[in-house]
Amino acid sequence: MEPVGAAPVAGTRVTKTGVSESADRAIQYGNTGNSWRTEIKAPGASYVKVHFAPLKLAAGDYVTVASPDGREVYTYYADRAKGSPFTEHGGPGFAAMSIDGDTAVVTLHATGARDGKRLTSQGYGTRVTSYDRGYGASEFAAQNPKPFSVCGNDARKDVVCYQNSHPTEYARSHAVARQLVNGLGSCTAWRVGNTNRMLTNAHCVADAAELRSSEFQFDFQCATCGGNNPRAGTKVSGQDLIRTSALANLDYTLFSVSNFESIRQYGTLYLDVREPTANERIYIAGHGDILPKRMSLFEESDGGATCKIDVVSSGVNTGYRCDSSGGNSGSPVLAGSSHKVIALHHLGGCPNWGTRITLVYNEIRNDIDNSSTGPGTPVLAVQPSAATVNPGTSATATVQTPAISGNPTLTLSASGAPTGTTATLAPTAVTAGQNSTLTVNVGTTTPPGTYTITIAATGATTAPTTYTLTVPGGQTPCQGMKVTKTGTLTAGNSQYQPDGSFFQTTVSGAHKACLTGPTSANYDLYLQKWNGSTWPTVAQATTTTANETLSYNGTAGYYRYQIKSVTGSGQYTLGYTYP
Repeated sequence: MEPVGAAPVAGTRVTKTGVSESADRAIQYGNTGNSWRTEIKAPGASYVKVHFAPLKLAAGDYVTVASPDGREVYTYYADRAKGSPFTEHGGPGFAAMSIDGDTAVVTLHATGARDGKRLTSQGYGTRVTSYDRGYGASEFAAQNPKPFSVCGNDARKDVVCYQNSHPTEYARSHAVARQLVNGLGSCTAWRVGNTNRMLTNAHCVADAAELRSSEFQFDFQCATCGGNNPRAGTKVSGQDLIRTSALANLDYTLFSVSNFESIRQYGTLYLDVREPTANERIYIAGHGDILPKRMSLFEESDGGATCKIDVVSSGVNTGYRCDSSGGNSGSPVLAGSSHKVIALHHLGGCPNWGTRITLVYNEIRNDIDNSSTGPGTPVLAVQPSAATVNPGTSATATVQTPAISGNPTLTLSASGAPTGTTATLAPTAVTAGQNSTLTVNVGTTTPPGTYTITIAATGATTAPTTYTLTVPGGQTPCQGMKVTKTGTLTAGNSQYQPDGSFFQTTVSGAHKACLTGPTSANYDLYLQKWNGSTWPTVAQATTTTANETLSYNGTAGYYRYQIKSVTGSGQYTLGYTYP
């Protein structure tokens, strides 16, 4: 933790980043329409986290919590196991994932005709019982005076600032997530090893109840250096507490998270199981002050003296002057030589302190897979993993290789480029742990389509990775549609269009629809028609991509489209025409 100036959250010992507000908002079935909504607004808030009473919904119905622009959408059913991640806080009901920004839109969706008056009289619907709001910048500063763990000038910068100058350090930062504790406090956590395991401090997750109240946000980082334009990223909730050691001992908690497959894309970190050495270079990625992810590479100023180990050993700790602040608790301290974790940051004071990771490893070694060549683990990665490139232009991506014992030389290759396109790597030979640049040049003769380029390595046991190339061209099936709708899906969830409702056609004729979604996802499209009691599917498009088209000749009636994520998350566009 950052003990000087950090205001503790009740029941935890982490920096206070928000406050709970009471609410009493009923969301009930109406007598018209198919969706009913309310907005929770907290002007100036950095996030809004909505707490619900238990949901009582008709079969198939659901509640969404979303940002006004649809960038974040979380879907909940009466059986919460069927929906998005959620957190629990010791009482009846649950809390939805937080929404970045100051407004959360809560909507009750009916999947068929409903007698709203009758259902309401029987207690159907739900209620927002309270919400947590994150402090804005000035309120956070007032609650949390300047920490003594910023050692001189604050040399931290957005992680993206180092994408080109320090590509390996930037790549390793992807596995680091912001933790929101009980809706009111902030820490940092990160993936460790090849399985569903994460590490943070015990003072951030002290027990199973605190884990159930926590959410973890990956890829919460600015898109441009100093841009104050963070991505929504991916949020998951805590699942199982595996092992913990109290603040007075080693101050760590090892745990798993829900919906693990959704965060695999961000990679993982491995432990450097040895003692630190004096003056060796280190760096830290984390979420101090609840801000988007920043990197501490230098001690006083960018490009100056690099962060290093100043105190090799003091009790269980190692000491350094890398800048940190409240919210950095749980951050990984990585060795510059191996790009593996050598300490678990947990105390401020200049020097700042991290538990030596070799001590942690001795207790968790049987709970993690710390081998960078572990079975079934994709050890190569490419960022970004997909791009749409017009004929006659090019795109680049960073190929990340794992740190492997013995530092072997890896020889990289790229295959699968379409006719008229080249995919080259520079350099083609790298020391394990270093990066290469993939350049894709799309020729003017390359046919439109979506292609998979496979990147592999020889010189050590590795698993390949893939880069999805989309070459546009010609008339797309989504042009000329009568209606266009957009939305955002999370993995495994569905939405109904138009706007959670349905549309009516009074004549027979042709229905046509197209769906476009993320290149890394698999979305399916279903056309459903009301038969008086249910919504059976009358046409469907279920390829292995997120781009679908369908057509159907139907009679007059009520129709709707269901868009379902089989795998992957992100925005989609639906276009459709009806008679």
